[in-house]
Amino acid sequence: MNIELFIQRAEALHKQLADLYQTASVLPWIPPDLLPQAFKELYSNSKMVQLAAEQLYQQNEELLQTRNLLEAERLHYYDLFEFAPDAYFVTNSEGIIQESNLATAKLLNVSKQILLGQSMINFISIEEKESFRSELNQLFQSDESKEIVLRLQPAHGESFDATLTVATVRNQYGKPTCLRWLLRHINQNNYHDLGAINHDDFLSQGRPIYTYSKGEDIPLNPLVIFYIRQGIVKLNTFCETGEEILVGLAKQQMVFGSNMTSLSIYQATALSDVELVSIHLTELSLNPIISHIILPKINQRLRQTESFLVILSKRKVEDRLHHLLQFLKQEIGEPSAEGTRLNIRFTHEDIASACGTTRVTITRLLGKLQQQDLIIFDSKKHMILRN
Repeated sequence: MNIELFIQRAEALHKQLADLYQTASVLPWIPPDLLPQAFKELYSNSKMVQLAAEQLYQQNEELLQTRNLLEAERLHYYDLFEFAPDAYFVTNSEGIIQESNLATAKLLNVSKQILLGQSMINFISIEEKESFRSELNQLFQSDESKEIVLRLQPAHGESFDATLTVATVRNQYGKPTCLRWLLRHINQNNYHDLGAINHDDFLSQGRPIYTYSKGEDIPLNPLVIFYIRQGIVKLNTFCETGEEILVGLAKQQMVFGSNMTSLSIYQATALSDVELVSIHLTELSLNPIISHIILPKINQRLRQTESFLVILSKRKVEDRLHHLLQFLKQEIGEPSAEGTRLNIRFTHEDIASACGTTRVTITRLLGKLQQQDLIIFDSKKHMILRN
């Protein structure tokens, strides 16, 4: 039933019961002490239904607002991916292209609509097709990113040498789902062996490095992207009622910045002691090595935002909490003797904001999970998810 219609009917029922109660109370032939107790309880229950309906409506409005904010965030990251200067695409285990940005279509000399659904094999020179098939079968066996040098054959154009940096994507159960590819044209002015570059060392050279303690707010500059050398940063916004909404968790070797979002209110808070490298936006367009490093990390934030949207799409709060815990297990979990330990402490308010519900509800659900021995807490109050 439509929530607004439900509220209207609850209010109408409550008014009718109130009128009936007043009428029955003043009728001269009905002594006040004979008014049925059941009628009084019905009136009281009607009032509780009305209050519950109003609370449900308020929570639904807040949930819709949260989803709209996250959708805006997702679209912003999608634009960063779509119009990035480097070619970037995603394939399944068989090398079928599932996602691609405009730079990939331009480099392979084919429209994006035609490119999607095609096999990578179609764009590899004949003499290297067989070796690529063998390489493709081995990629899912490793979690490390790998760089491959191949000769590509674009549609209606001359072949060229290219470097393809590829990484395996796994779901929360550790099962490989797809491959992410970063494609760069190799020419006589090729810069370095990009696969040998240590990101921390390269990005830290000659750039400001900032440190923040746990709980500190991190000032954001619209002209700067922060690269995390150490620690975890909470990214959040606020709804019209002033409630905090969690929109992301940036961990080590990820990037964040106010220029990477369309939200008018955007706040970053250190969840642990953090160390950040400040990278000016102009460097992304002037230095191709930096853009080569940063682009996959921007896409990583896009994927994370989509994960939060999936969590909020679940109708039941229990399902939202389950998917959030699985997400946290994958993102910041570390193995322990008793299960998977979340290396950051989250308040019930933090979890509630990520699930689009109230702190009281989260407290009740977490207590239920503890009773079922699905979660426990260590001596430092860190949550441990039972395997």
